[in-house]
Amino acid sequence: MTALDLAGPVAVVGTGTMGQGIAQVALVAGHLVRLYDAVPGRAAQAVQTIGARLDRLVEKDRMSAADRDAARARLRPADSLDELADCGLVVEAVLERLDVKQQLLRDLEGIVADDCLLATNTSSLSVTAIGGALRNPGRFVGLHFFNPAPLLPLVEVVSGYATDVTSATRAYETARAWGKTPVACADTPGFIVNRIARPFYAEAFAVHELQAADPATIDAVLRESGGFRMGAFELTDLIGQDVNEAVTRSVWESFFQDARFTPSLTQRRLVESGRLGRKAGRGWYDYEDGAERPEPHTAERARPPAYVVAEGDLGPASELLAMVREAGIGVREEDEDHGTRLVLPGGGQLVLADGQTSVEFRDVVYFDLALDYRRATRIALSASQDTSPQTLAEATGLFQALGKDVSVIGDVPGMIVARTVARVIDLAHDAVAKGVATEEDIDTAMRLGVNYPLGPFEWSRRLGKNWVYALLDDLHMRDPSGRYAPSLALYRHAYASDKREGTA
Repeated sequence: MTALDLAGPVAVVGTGTMGQGIAQVALVAGHLVRLYDAVPGRAAQAVQTIGARLDRLVEKDRMSAADRDAARARLRPADSLDELADCGLVVEAVLERLDVKQQLLRDLEGIVADDCLLATNTSSLSVTAIGGALRNPGRFVGLHFFNPAPLLPLVEVVSGYATDVTSATRAYETARAWGKTPVACADTPGFIVNRIARPFYAEAFAVHELQAADPATIDAVLRESGGFRMGAFELTDLIGQDVNEAVTRSVWESFFQDARFTPSLTQRRLVESGRLGRKAGRGWYDYEDGAERPEPHTAERARPPAYVVAEGDLGPASELLAMVREAGIGVREEDEDHGTRLVLPGGGQLVLADGQTSVEFRDVVYFDLALDYRRATRIALSASQDTSPQTLAEATGLFQALGKDVSVIGDVPGMIVARTVARVIDLAHDAVAKGVATEEDIDTAMRLGVNYPLGPFEWSRRLGKNWVYALLDDLHMRDPSGRYAPSLALYRHAYASDKREGTA
């Protein structure tokens, strides 16, 4: 039985935003589609709504009128679950409550044929637990679409502990036949995307809670230096603070309150105050009419240094040396086995974020990681109260001479982009080691699911074997809560033989 040769129509149970989106995807792919909702009349309304969406596709020349008419003819509402008896695939997209989903599946199992594939679109519940209500959980699988389903390509195909390989394969191939990009995933809290994306939000909130920078500055650094499409504060305002916080809390609780997934107290207070983001008119930012968007902190112009002394190659920031020369600033190179830093004319040092703090050293300014130092338009610097004003001014002027805006933040280890990327990479290595998904599927999921500029393993290879481990190890020494403790998988990666990768 092939993906597009399912034994009967496709049914979607639940006609909210996700249910309608999934139904539209199956419909456009050529299936007969039936919609059911427990609320009388709602399925019929959903049919009309999907039809209107198809009309808009025709207006935008993304669908022909003939294809639209044919699709409309294949879509109909169902007044009862019994009308789904001949379906080959049923996807449930109902309320995110375990008891509700289990009861629905028990009812469906008594109606559909034995070869009907049953699927859930849950984003937060255990596929194994939902399928535990079935007499035959082997035919049950997770099909986690991302919103809006007709537009976003990623589908996480989640195998519960009892899911048959054949069922997972059918679901995977069906999603691919529908024009989606499926990734295979074991049933773990958060699956791939919602598990590995937690640090993107958590580290931004942590830097803010440490009073090191305001939301607008942190967002600007994540976008303009890290290459992320949106910053953590503006993205959670778009998602909804209640929704984002609930996912974080669910993952944290499902991992038995693992410190790596600890929710943000500040975000909890935001939810409690009703500041849920765009939908409420206010979240981290104010969205009321006439409200002004706060600007990120940007340092005033400073005179660039006449020269710098490069000790070591600066590791992941090595391209800065050529950029400094191109800006007309002299570079004197000295071989140093123990250091990768720039020494400024006043004697102060400029060092890539490494998980340590400026206050620990004499006259050190840290600079943050960038996805691409040439294309970055903003660089964050951090300094302590003991850093000399001359050193901070020389560091600021240096990056301004390279065409960058400079944001000076507080003295936090790992800064903003560096600690975020390091933690994402660590969770990715940990997920592979625990059989959650392959490196390739994780990279695909993070690029397509949350628009990361690079997949975690692409970023890991770019940064080198030891850089992430060393940064997290230093962070862990300064915050021994367990939040930054490198995983065993990352430890093995950092210290493994170089024979496989051929790198130092």
